Amino acid sequence: MPTAPPSSYPSEQPLEYSNPKLPEHINTSREHPIKEFAILTGGVLLVCVLVIAILGLSADYLTKYIPFHYEQALFGAKADQFPEPHEYERVLQPLANDIAAAMDLPDGMHIRVHYADEDQVNASATLGGHVVIYRGLAERLPHENALAMVLAHEIAHVKHRHPIRTLGRSVVVVLALMAIVGVQGEDLAASVIGDAGVLTLLTFSRAQESEADRTALEAVSRVYGHVAGATDLYDVLIEEQEQKGIDAPVFLSTHPLTSDRVEALRTLQVEHGWDANAATTPLPRL
Repeated sequence: MPTAPPSSYPSEQPLEYSNPKLPEHINTSREHPIKEFAILTGGVLLVCVLVIAILGLSADYLTKYIPFHYEQALFGAKADQFPEPHEYERVLQPLANDIAAAMDLPDGMHIRVHYADEDQVNASATLGGHVVIYRGLAERLPHENALAMVLAHEIAHVKHRHPIRTLGRSVVVVLALMAIVGVQGEDLAASVIGDAGVLTLLTFSRAQESEADRTALEAVSRVYGHVAGATDLYDVLIEEQEQKGIDAPVFLSTHPLTSDRVEALRTLQVEHGWDANAATTPLPRL
C-alpha cells in the first residue's frame, strides 16, 4: 500500500501572544494638556492676527486708487449727517479754498468746509472732501494762522486719501473678524461701511498724521509767505489740557500728538528756511 507523500508545509506550531510594556510617553505628549492647548490656541491666534494685518495693509494700499468721484458719489447720500449750514462757513470756505489751491489738489478734488456749532475741541476730515471744524476748537485758536493750520491739516488728509484708506482698512478688518468667528452681522458691516466715514471720527495712523503735518505746513507757508503761528495750534491744546486738568481734547485723541511731531514741524521750518517770526493775522470775523 503506497504511503502518503510528506507534507510540504511545516508542522503547525502553537501561536504565542505577549503583552509587552510600552515605553513611557508613547502616543502621549510630554506637555501638560493645558499648556499644549495654550500653545495651539496661541498659534491659531497669531495666524489670524497676521492674516488680518496683511488684509488691512492691502486694503490701505488699494483703496487710495479708488477714483475720488466714486468716493464722492458713494458717500454723497450721507450729506444729511453733516451739521446744518452755519454763517461762519462763509469765512472758513474762502480760507480753505486758498489752502487747497496752495496744496495743488488732484483734478476733481474739492473741499467743503462745515462748521459745527458745538463746544467740542475737534476738527475732522471725512470722505468725499468734507472737513468739519467745531466751535469749541475755533474759539480757542489765537489767530487765523493757527486756524489755517487746522484746515490745512485736515485738507492734507483728504489730499492723501487718508479717510478712504482708513475706512477701507477698518471695513476689511471687521469683515475678516466676522468671518473668523462666524458672526452673521450684516447690520454691523453696513454700519461700519455706511457711517464710519462721515461724522464718526476716523483715527489716522502716526505716519498719516506726520504726512498731513508736513503737507499742511508747506501749504500754510505758500498762503502767507511764512509759517508764523502755525504750530500754536498744538501749544494751545496742550496748554489747555495741562492748565485745566481736563481730559485730552477730542482733537488730540483722534489726532494723537507727540513731542516728536511738534519738533518735526519746527525742524521742517528750519530746513526750508520758512520765517516763523512774522506777524500773525487776526481771526476772521463775519
